[in-house]
Formats: sequence, C-alpha cells, structure tokens
Amino acid sequence: MVGKVERVKDSADLKERLSKAGSTLVVIDFYATWCGPCKKIGPQIEKLAQELVDVIFLKIDVDECEDVVNEYQISSMPTFVFIKEGKVLDTFSGANYDHVLNLIQTHK
Repeated sequence: MVGKVERVKDSADLKERLSKAGSTLVVIDFYATWCGPCKKIGPQIEKLAQELVDVIFLKIDVDECEDVVNEYQISSMPTFVFIKEGKVLDTFSGANYDHVLNLIQTHK
C-alpha cells in the first residue's frame, strides 16, 4: 500500500512484493521490537513513507523471519536494504535517518 510501511510476513510474502514492485525502489527495514535504535528511527521511516509515495517501504521483524534475515545476511538492527528490479543496490546498518534519505534519493 502506498504511503505506509508494510510489514512482511515471510519469505514468500517478500518475494511476491518484490516481484510486484518491478522498477520501483523498495526499502526494507530489518528491525527488532527490542531494539532501541529501531524504535527511534521507525516513526521517521513511517513519515518518510507518507511523503515518498513513489518508493515502497517494507519492514521485517528479524525474530519472525529468520530465513529472510539469513538470505540478506542481516547481523545488526536496524539494517536497511535498497532493492530495485530484484537486485540489492545498497545495504546500510544504523539509525541514521539522513543517510537512509540520501540512499533513497540516490537509487530512486
């Protein structure tokens, strides 16, 4: 859905969403409910999703989707993965809003 961050349920759900995205930039936020920095940047990403309706924002709880975490080799949270046309363009770990925004502007 445009304008909000959608939660991914599992690997099959992610694959379907990436397939439907086509050439649209997808930003995946790998987070954990117990992660302080994730809680800090989460609302900022939600606001960004409302502003940038030409970007798809997804979030994945690392404790619920271990197969996806392993596939993308996520070792710290939050980690943001930037994907277009099924290819990973960039990966960034940390709650640095400005850097996330810069990477979005670079890749969209």
